[in-house]
Amino acid sequence: MDRQLWRQFPQVEPQLDALQDYLFRAVQLDNQPIHSKILALLKSGGKLLRPGYFYLFSKFGNQGTPAELQAGAAALEILHVGTLIHDDVIDESPTRRGVRTIQMKYGQRNAIYAGDFMFTVYFNQVLKATADRHMVQEHIDAMHRILQGELHQMDLNYREDITVDAYLNEVAGKTAELFALSCYTGAKLSGAPASVVAITREIGIAIGCAYQMLDDILDYAGDPAKTQKPVLEDLRSGVYSLPLILAIPQAKRDFHHLLRKKKDMTVADIQAVQALVAQYHGIESARQLALAHTEKALELIQQLPAGEAQADLEKLTTMLLRRDH
Repeated sequence: MDRQLWRQFPQVEPQLDALQDYLFRAVQLDNQPIHSKILALLKSGGKLLRPGYFYLFSKFGNQGTPAELQAGAAALEILHVGTLIHDDVIDESPTRRGVRTIQMKYGQRNAIYAGDFMFTVYFNQVLKATADRHMVQEHIDAMHRILQGELHQMDLNYREDITVDAYLNEVAGKTAELFALSCYTGAKLSGAPASVVAITREIGIAIGCAYQMLDDILDYAGDPAKTQKPVLEDLRSGVYSLPLILAIPQAKRDFHHLLRKKKDMTVADIQAVQALVAQYHGIESARQLALAHTEKALELIQQLPAGEAQADLEKLTTMLLRRDH
C-alpha cells in the first residue's frame, strides 16, 4: 500500500491497512511458486485506489458490517490484480511494480490460470460482501464490460487511424469501469442515499478515464524509476495511447514512416516516435483532456453531501491528476 498517499486520509487509512493483511489471507493457492508471485504482486506497492474509493464512498451510509465492507473492498483489489496478470500476458510485460511477472517467470499458460484463479477469489469475496442478487449482477455486468474493453483494445492495436472516441470507449470499458464499480459498491453496500448512489458510476468513469490518460502521458514522459515500468511500453506492444493518437493527425506521414514497422520498430524508431509526439504537442493535448475529465469528476463530487468524505474525495481526485507515477 502507498502509505505516503493514505496517511493524508486518516478516515480510511486504518481500513486499508487492515485490508492488505486480509488480502494475503484471502488469496490461498496450493501451487506455492504462483502463490508467492501473487503475494509479491499484492505487497509490491499498489496504491489500493479502488478499495480507497470504495471506503470513501461507504462513508455516505451507515449500513454494512465491517466484515462485509472489507470483503467488498477486497473484491475490487483482487479483480484489479487478476486483470493485471492477464494484461501482462497480453503485453508480454517482463515486470510489474518492479516484480518479475508470472508470465515471464512461469509462462503464459500458468499466468492465465493465475489470473483466472484471482477471478474466482473475487467472486468469493463478492458473495461474502452481499447476498443481494442485484448487487451480484452489478459485479457480473461490470466484469463483462471490463472484458469487452480488453477485447476492444485488441481490435485497435497498430491502428494509425484510431480516433479519440474509440480510445475513450475502450478506456471507459476497461480502466474506468473498475473505478465506477468501486464508487458504486461502496455507496450501495453502506446504504448511502439514492441521490449519492445515482451519480457514483458517472464519477467513477470520469476519474478512471482521467487516471488512464495520465498513465498514458507518463508512458511517454514519465520517469521509469517512479512508474516502475519502461517508458513507451504500450507502444512496443502496439497500443497507441492518447498522446500518440492526438499527435498523429499533425504529421501522418512522419508517424507512418515509423509505425508501419510495427513489432520491427527499433529502439531508435521508438525514441523518434516519442520525439514526434512531444514535437506535435500530443502530451500537452492529452493533459488538457485529462484535466477536463478530472474537472467533470470534481463537479460531480461537489454534488455529494458536504462533509469529510466529500472533501477527501475531492482531495484524492485532484492529487491523482498531479501524480508522477
